[in-house]
Amino acid sequence: MQYHSKELFLNNSFAKIQSESGAGEERTGEKTIFFLLILWSALFFTTGLGAAENLDSAFNALGFALPEKTISAVDFELEDLDGNLISLSSMRGKVIFLNFWATWCPPCRAEMPSMERLYNRFASRDFEIIAVDLQENNKQVSKFVDDNSLTFKILLDKTGSTGAAYGARSIPTTYIINRDGSVLARTLGGREWDSEELFDLFEKILSR
Repeated sequence: MQYHSKELFLNNSFAKIQSESGAGEERTGEKTIFFLLILWSALFFTTGLGAAENLDSAFNALGFALPEKTISAVDFELEDLDGNLISLSSMRGKVIFLNFWATWCPPCRAEMPSMERLYNRFASRDFEIIAVDLQENNKQVSKFVDDNSLTFKILLDKTGSTGAAYGARSIPTTYIINRDGSVLARTLGGREWDSEELFDLFEKILSR
């Protein structure tokens, strides 16, 4: 609908040029508008492609793995620590940081405080962290969450089936999921998620 509105506006502009300038200038005006349309299209698509390439370069520089083609994140529905069912698809429209972890995993435990700081930095910008604990009980996970004052979403994968669907053979495993539900990147192992380089990366993602 927006494209048709632009087209109508350009046609109306051309009609105004035609009526004011006379038949002798009609072809010149038409050529000018056609040239501007081509230039606008080239700039639009080049800018979009450049943004995607810059984001891929940023991911690569930080050691993330990129999918070879566009793939949709596998939907799931799991309980949070209060017993509420949360689905990934219910978060559509947000950038999702999807992390697979367990309390017995040292690098998982080590990166959680920096994940909290990352979450606090971008929580007001359609950004969500979902940390999926693999096959531990609620009491055990709740104690860790309380001890570390974590405020992002914690879900329980009681059977491990969601982790298996995402190929989380080693943990922590983290996926970055775009607003449209497509997977942007994956990384294995723990990180300090509150570094300036990673803040800049998420700023790029959220500003698109």
